[in-house]
Formats: sequence, C-alpha cells, structure tokens
Amino acid sequence: MTSKRKIAVVITARPSYSRVKTVLEAIKNHPNLELQLIIAASALLDRYGSAINYIEKDGFHISAKVFNVLEGENLTAAAKTTGIGILELSTVFDNLSPDVVVTVADRFETMATAIAASYMNIPLAHIQGGEVTGNIDEKVRHSITKLADYHFVASENAKERVIKLGENPEFVFNTGCPSIDLAKQVKENSKSLPFDPYEKYGGVGAKPNLDNGYLVVMQHPVTNEYQDSRKHIEATLQAVYELDKPTLWFWPNVDAGADGTSTGIRAYRETHQLPNVHFFKNMEGKDFLHLLNHADCLIGNSSVGIRECAYLGVPVVNIGSRQNRRDRGENVVDTIYEVENIKNAIAERVQNESKFVSDVYGGGDAGKQIANLLETLPLQFHKTIMY
Repeated sequence: MTSKRKIAVVITARPSYSRVKTVLEAIKNHPNLELQLIIAASALLDRYGSAINYIEKDGFHISAKVFNVLEGENLTAAAKTTGIGILELSTVFDNLSPDVVVTVADRFETMATAIAASYMNIPLAHIQGGEVTGNIDEKVRHSITKLADYHFVASENAKERVIKLGENPEFVFNTGCPSIDLAKQVKENSKSLPFDPYEKYGGVGAKPNLDNGYLVVMQHPVTNEYQDSRKHIEATLQAVYELDKPTLWFWPNVDAGADGTSTGIRAYRETHQLPNVHFFKNMEGKDFLHLLNHADCLIGNSSVGIRECAYLGVPVVNIGSRQNRRDRGENVVDTIYEVENIKNAIAERVQNESKFVSDVYGGGDAGKQIANLLETLPLQFHKTIMY
C-alpha cells in the first residue's frame, strides 16, 4: 500500500486561514494525502484575533505551533520575526518530514516558510503568487515565486507573470483563489445575515442597528508607508464619523505601522463619540463573508475587497496604495487618504445600485484543484532553467 503524501501547510496570519480553509479541507479529506497543519506568527496572537480557536473548532488537528513574532510592529521587528521563523520552522520541518510544504500569499512571515523549506530541499508550493501591489508584499511574493517549485495562482494575469519570471509553465496552475470557494458557499446560502455579530463576537463600541444597511471597515498599515499609518487611519475615522452610518470596524494585521493604526483608533475613540461604530478583533472566515455579502460597502485596503468582494459583487472603496495594480473587478473604486475623497467615494458606491460581479479570481473550486495537484505532481526541489 502506498503511503500518504505528507503536505505541510503553514498559516502565519489570521486572514491566511480563511484564504486557504478549503485547501486544508480538501487535503484532509483526500485519501492519498496527510495534512500537517502548522500555525505560526501573528495567527497565534490573541490581540490580532488568534485563529487557533476557529481552526480547532473546524476540526483541524494542529501539528505544530511556532511562536516567533517579535514585539514592535516596525521594520526591524518584521525582519527579526522572519529570522526567528526560519530557525523555528526548520526544526518543525525536520520533525515532521513533509513531502511538500505549502506557503500562502505574501506576508513577510511567509518568507521564513519559503527559505526554510528551500534550504532543506523540501518541495515548496506557493498559493497566490504572480500578483502585483507595488509595496514590500510584492518583493516577498516574487521572491517566494523564485523559491517555489509549484505555483497555484489566482488569475490568468498572475499565471503569465509567474511564467515571465522564468518559472516552468508545466508547474504553474491557475486554480483560482481558494477564498472564492468560501465566497461561493456564502453567496449560495446567504439570503439574510445568519448570526448576530455582537452576540457571537463581542467587540467594543456602540451596537448600531444593521437592518437598514451598514459599512464594514478593514484598513491595515502599508509597510513602506508605516510612518504615516496613524495619519491614514485618522482620515478614514473622520470620514466614517462624518457619514454617521452603522459601521463594523475590524482590527489591523500585525505589520510595521500597526502600532500607529491601533493608537490612532484608540485615541479617536477617546475624543469622539462614535454612536454608530462597533470594533471587532476577529471573525470566523465564513461569518465575515456573510457580513460582507450584506454590507452596503467595504472600506479600507484589504485584499478581501479585491478578491472575495469581486465575486460577491460587494461595493468597495479601496484607499491608498496597498492594492496597487492588483487585478480587480468593477466593484472597486480607488481613492486617497483624504476625508472628503473617502466620503465621496463611499457615497458613490452606496448610491450605485449596480451589482458588479466578477470571476477574475476563479469560480469556487480551487481547494479541490490544489489538493488533486498536490497528490499527482512529481516531487522535486530543483529548477528547470527556462530563461
């Protein structure tokens, strides 16, 4: 009897779990694959909304935990966190002996996964490579592309870009984005919001009535503009304050500049009455998509506005440069960190009754595609010269 192929998937941040949940499910349920789930970095930190409880609740066994985040939320801390990650993940890989390591997207911590696997001659699969954004994430993403042996990209443009980077076309697959798998499930089963967000997730602040519509805000610091993160968040806070619409606001990622974002939110809450704003640390991925699916608009700079909201047709106001040049649907309007610009953009999106739906990031079957490929692809950790 052939032994199962061991697939180690490393989750390093809260959003990454939702992004690849259907991949994890497909690997777990595949008769010829064994899932080795490794949770690391900010995905373990409660103050950024630990993903552990949701992961275990969903029935996944966690093979290893890697605590490697250095306090500070600045560029030095990010670099050192990555270094610690290489040290710790090397030990984990040595203990688990995976046949393939899977890394997700472009957060700085994912470099640790890619470097450790590559130096240990373990075949590396990369999900969501080939995209462009114009900040440090792009450097990380393209670097992982060059370290990776298999590429599961989310769009045709991304596929072309990975091939242009010199990767073997035989190992570049447009599977679509696994997060769209969840969006498809939500879209098919979401006639109304199926839970009370205040009751289920707590949070702090007012509890505005959501029956007549609401806004959702998710804004992260931009790594190469981290010194302006407080100024950026204050512009969005002021715009939302002046609009005075029911708003559900989510805490930022642990990136350089997160201190400025968090401090800006706390200071603003102390000096302004926010009778229509409620703040959450975290939310289960599918619940968050249900929330978005019934929202009037998503505001901020999260890639969920570019990906899942395109499939759902949710209006999005994308602020600043964090998602520059990324493939997007017509649901997105871009603006700058100026109060009036943000307000006008929100008003335009909310008043536009058109439902802009796009399948630019796939049709909702990425998880199964990726699991099937992980079973059949030849195990290799060397590059075929293509350039």
